[in-house]
Amino acid sequence: MFQRIKEDINCVFDRDPAARNHFDVLTTYPGVHAIIFHRFSHVLWENGFKWLARILSNFARFFTGIEIHPAATIGRRFFIDHGMGVVIGETAEVGDDCTMYHGVTLGGTTWNKGKRHPTLENDVVVGAGAKILGPITLSSGVRVGSNAVVVKDAPENMTIIGIPGREVQRRTNQQKKREDIAKKMGFDAYGATQDMPDPVSNAMHRMLDHIHLMDEKMERMCVEMRRLGSTMQEEPLPEITVSGIDKEPSCDSSDSND
Repeated sequence: MFQRIKEDINCVFDRDPAARNHFDVLTTYPGVHAIIFHRFSHVLWENGFKWLARILSNFARFFTGIEIHPAATIGRRFFIDHGMGVVIGETAEVGDDCTMYHGVTLGGTTWNKGKRHPTLENDVVVGAGAKILGPITLSSGVRVGSNAVVVKDAPENMTIIGIPGREVQRRTNQQKKREDIAKKMGFDAYGATQDMPDPVSNAMHRMLDHIHLMDEKMERMCVEMRRLGSTMQEEPLPEITVSGIDKEPSCDSSDSND
């Protein structure tokens, strides 16, 4: 359990550029607090201490504004950004590497006992204010736009927007490449899609496409130079940071004096 809590804290740095250090995250992030409380309350629930688990869960709700039923199953590296108003029901299941924003509800549509809340598989992002209702499954890689209401299953890598939620597009390999670069740069669109007109977001997408294309061209050029017998001094790529985005070529021609 403590290993999972450590992962929950560390994953914040990958998804929130405002995170400064571990002390800052551990003391000021209500989403992290809610997950830590849930990890303990879930263990209590699983071991039969259900009343105590509910008390701890209610304390977490009062302290963070996030309500997670202690019976809900939460995977690894789960991040709730901002968090106020998030509700996760009793039979909800959340996979690994999922992200939620404020105002999200994983709710039920029936008063009958049994499975009545959603299942989110791995790497699902749910935008602010979205409602996912009933015993449905959102497959791996699904993106849910802000304020969408989802009441039916969604296939892998699909983007869902609107009320009721409708499938607008499946994420292509090009979009996944954009997202990989965007994560390094600290950019995230809150589950938004290109179907929602946003000139800033579209400009960012074009810039990410350009960066990826330049990376590929540089790599091909380096391979060709090696094939021709060029002597090169190779240095590892520095990490892209939010404060100073800097990306060096993967290889530099060594200086030579004629």
